[in-house]
Order: sequence, then C-alpha cells, then structure tokens
Amino acid sequence: MAFSKNSRRAKIRTRIRSRVAGTANKPRLSVFRSNKQIYAQIIDDTKGVTLASASSMLMKEAQSVAKIEQARMVGQSIAERAKAAGIDEVVFDRGGYLYHGRVKTLAEAAREAGLKF
Repeated sequence: MAFSKNSRRAKIRTRIRSRVAGTANKPRLSVFRSNKQIYAQIIDDTKGVTLASASSMLMKEAQSVAKIEQARMVGQSIAERAKAAGIDEVVFDRGGYLYHGRVKTLAEAAREAGLKF
C-alpha cells in the first residue's frame, strides 16, 4: 500500500514522539519545515509550554537568501534564544523529516551556537 508523503511523515513523527519528550531540565527542540519557511521551538512537554521559538518567516534578512541559509540563521537564532532562557541542553525532534538538508543544517547551526543535543 502506497502512503502519501504527509501520512508517511505522520507515522514517523508518531514513532519519534513516543521516544522523545522534553522535560524542564532537557526540553525538546522541535523542527517544522514548510515548502518556503522553517520553524523551530523549544518545548517543555511536562508543562506543555513553548520556552523559545524562531522562524525564517519572522526574520527579514532570511527572506532574501536560500532556504539552506535560512535554516542556518534559524538554528543560530533558536540557540541564542535558548541561552537567554537559561537552556543549555535539549533533545532533538526532527518532526518526521529526514536528518538531511535544512533540518540537518538547522541542527548543526544550533550546535555551533552552543546548544547541546
């Protein structure tokens, strides 16, 4: 049986979320990418609260560069906002996407900016 891309991603995402959960000490870095934008949130799943967020949509300078570069900028931004919120360590939730391309670039940029996975 053939699955659509979205239903396949939903299955993978469910499998990932059954294993990955954010706590107050080690929140979850969740990534969502659309065709044009990329978004990242740091979430405490025990309280159900978003502690920090960043997206390419809110960054004016990200609108005029390639999508890979947008992901790099969002990764740096989310790491800076996490540091400002007192967060040093997170668990990474790739959201059902392959760890490749924009998702990988965002994760590596966040690591380079000082966030530990």
